[in-house]
Parts: sequence; structure tokens; C-alpha cells
Amino acid sequence: MELTECINEAWGWTGIEPSKVVGENAFGNLMIQDTSGQYWRLCPEDLSCQVVARNRSELDLLSKDQAFLHDRYMTALVEQAEELLGPLSVGRKYCLCIPGPLGGEYGGENLSTLTLNELVLASGHIAEQIKGLPDGARIQLKITD
Repeated sequence: MELTECINEAWGWTGIEPSKVVGENAFGNLMIQDTSGQYWRLCPEDLSCQVVARNRSELDLLSKDQAFLHDRYMTALVEQAEELLGPLSVGRKYCLCIPGPLGGEYGGENLSTLTLNELVLASGHIAEQIKGLPDGARIQLKITD
């Protein structure tokens, strides 16, 4: 399945209509251009996918924001993951076993790898199931085939 198809399947409920992926990092964070020319940032570890720029000019401005770039590239966490898990093999990304919004730690034993498609699909499906829940709400995670 193409990556844009995975994004549409797992995150389409957010309103995104992906046209192309224009950037990614080692944790599967994606910068996505939609069919209307807006840019979305998908963050699997945060279970989020939202518009960050309405057009290319806004994206170019955002790309100069040091705080945004620091958050986007996750350098310290990538270095920790590389040290613990080794370099990524082709098609795989680092990930949090338990996403941050579900109480997962950003590092340590909560780090693993998945294929990018698996990461996009899993994070989108989990995010949809917990949308609208208040912080601290109790959930029960059920894994099915």
C-alpha cells in the first residue's frame, strides 16, 4: 500500500486528503501536502495529525523556526534510539511502543521500530478511538489482528 493510502485510511477522519509526503524523520513524523495545498504534520508518537501551514510560504516560514525544527527532528530521542536499537533498516522507523498520550515514556524501554506503514496505520487507528477523551481518562487497549 502506498504511504498516502495508509495516511488516508488511518487519518482520513481528521479531514486530511493527502497528496504527497514532503518530509519525514526517523520517528515517522511526516510533513504531508494535501490536495488543497495545505501542509499537515503527522506525529505518531503524539497520536496527532494537524494542519501546520496553509500554503508553501507559511511552511517555508515555519521551517526557519528553531523550536519547531528541534521538535520536528527529535535529535536527542533519535540518538537514544540509535544507541539502544541500532541503526534503522530500510523501511523502518523508530517508535514509542506505548504512545505518549497513553502514558508511554519518550525513551528507554518504550522504544522500538516498525515499518512506516504500520506506524501510520496503528497510530491513526488508536488516535481515532481516543479522540475526544479528556486527559487522564482510563482506557483499555485491545490488540486484534
